[in-house]
Amino acid sequence: MTPSSTTQRVLLQGDFDRFARLSHDDNPIHCDPVFAAKSHFGATVAHGMMLYSCICKALTEHVGPGVVQLEQTLMFPTATYVGDRLHVDLKPEAEANGILDVATEVSKVMRSGIPGDGAGGAAIATATGRCKVVLPDAALPTVAPAPHALERGDPVLYGLRPGMSASTTRTFGTADLDEYGDLTGDRNPIFRDDLEAHARGFKRRIVPWPLLAGMFSDLLGTRLPGRGTGWMKQTLRYPSAAHPGEALTAMVTITRLRAEKELVNLTTRVCAADGRVVCDGEALVLVRNLENKLENKLAGKAESA
Repeated sequence: MTPSSTTQRVLLQGDFDRFARLSHDDNPIHCDPVFAAKSHFGATVAHGMMLYSCICKALTEHVGPGVVQLEQTLMFPTATYVGDRLHVDLKPEAEANGILDVATEVSKVMRSGIPGDGAGGAAIATATGRCKVVLPDAALPTVAPAPHALERGDPVLYGLRPGMSASTTRTFGTADLDEYGDLTGDRNPIFRDDLEAHARGFKRRIVPWPLLAGMFSDLLGTRLPGRGTGWMKQTLRYPSAAHPGEALTAMVTITRLRAEKELVNLTTRVCAADGRVVCDGEALVLVRNLENKLENKLAGKAESA
């Protein structure tokens, strides 16, 4: 790839709604303009995994078809609104044994303080991070899952406690993969063609990484902590591939609460039915806009009484 590569996109409410249906994450900060207007966002905002899909699309285009992700870190310093003009920048930083380290950034162009108002304005980062990818002509390495552990923190926040968990099971079909490609524009052949995926070292086509991580988005934004949760940071690792037709179970577990900042840390993991880990990592979320936080707070007080 070139020393620095850039792609562009403008997201609309219809894109938010389509990604909500695809990921099952109908968190109202993405899909309900009335709810979102009352939140600190002031309007509906893009899913974090929708922004991640923009990065994956850029990797396919600029690193090459057949590129495989091993890791991705993401931070969401500002929100992405309807009509924002997005730029995705990839900056390769190091390569060893066919594995490339890339700095990734999704930024939105601002002019006169109006989101998405033309090119040439100030660029504001909306999703920053780094990734490790295997170059299209390199062999796939073996990756081990990372251990998860509880951390110290506050004992309760809006009824939430360390150790609480939520899970969901889903089977992605080829229609889901096709919808992902149509919505995001990511045409990586390993998501689309069994023969191409087999030539790359997989049994058959694989589930795109933003769809796997979108299972966390579903849980975080609708179950634990719940509707209104805002994603601040996510780390992702892919020890093995997932395939359409497999039953996949995602679980998120609270590891730390910081009541004064309304922040919650969680471990995140997706496993296949045979027990192999296909995605794991850690999440940091903001619960300032939690839809039922009053009820959770009262429940927490009742439990501690």
